[in-house]
Amino acid sequence: MKLKEFLEKNHLTLNDNAKLLFEKLNLDIQILSKLEEKYGKSDKMSKSKHNTVDPDEMISKYGADTVRLYILFAAPPENNFDWIESGIEGAHRFLKRVWNFITENLDLIKSEEKKELNEEDLAIRRKLHQTIKKVRSDIEKNLQFNTAIASIMELMNAISDYKSKNPVILKEVAENLILMLSPFTPFIADYLWRLIGKEGYTINYLFPIADEEAIKETEKEIPVQINGKVRTTIKVKVDMPEEEIKKLALENVQKWIEGKEIVKIIFAGGKIINIVVK
Repeated sequence: MKLKEFLEKNHLTLNDNAKLLFEKLNLDIQILSKLEEKYGKSDKMSKSKHNTVDPDEMISKYGADTVRLYILFAAPPENNFDWIESGIEGAHRFLKRVWNFITENLDLIKSEEKKELNEEDLAIRRKLHQTIKKVRSDIEKNLQFNTAIASIMELMNAISDYKSKNPVILKEVAENLILMLSPFTPFIADYLWRLIGKEGYTINYLFPIADEEAIKETEKEIPVQINGKVRTTIKVKVDMPEEEIKKLALENVQKWIEGKEIVKIIFAGGKIINIVVK
C-alpha cells in the first residue's frame, strides 16, 4: 500500500505528531511541508497535533509584512486556509521583486526628466490604472484582499517586461504601487515611500484613484477567420472605420485566399472578421 493510500485509509495526515517528531530529531520542518503537499492534505491546526504555526517564528524568519501579505493573499477573509510554507516563501519573493524594482530604478524614479510617451509607455500606464481601479473596488466593495493583491502581482509581471524605462512612467508606477501595497505591507511601503523622496507615512496620503482616460483602450486585436478558421489577428485603432479594417484583414490573409473567390466578409460585432471564400 502506498503511503498516501495508507494515510487516507486511516484518516491520518503527515501533520499527525510529525512536527513534534521532526523537532525532537532536529530535522528540517520544511521537509514535512514538501512531503505533505505530495502525499496528503493538511490537517486543521491543533495544539494536540503539534501542527500549529508560531507567528513570532514566521515574523522573525520572513518579516511582519510578508506574513501579513501571505495571510491576506491565501484566501478571502471569511475562509479558512491551510498554511503552506511554499506560499509564504512566494509572498516573500514578491516583496523582493517590488524592492528590486524600486531600488534598481531609483535614479529614474526620482528624476525630473520629461519624455514623450511611446506605445509601450501608454500600455504600462493603462495597466497601472486598470490595477488601481480593480484594487480599489476589491477593497472598498467586497473586502477581497486576495484578488486585490493578485492584481498588484499582475502589475509587477507587466513591469518586469517593461523595456522603455521612461522616468515619467516609472515615477507614476512606483508611487502608486507603494500606496496600493501600504494597506497590506505598511512597513516596506513606508520605507520605500521615503526612499523615493516622499515625506511622512503612506497612511497620511490618499489611496490612488484611477485615471479613466488612461484606462481606455486605443487599440484592439481582431481575429481574422477564413471560412470559420482563425488564420491571423490584426491590430487596429478602436475608432478605425469598418471598411478600412476589412481592407487590412484582406491584406493579411492573401496567402490563404489567393486564387479563391471572396463570397462575403462578415464583421461580427466589431470583434471578429470571417472571410467566406470558395
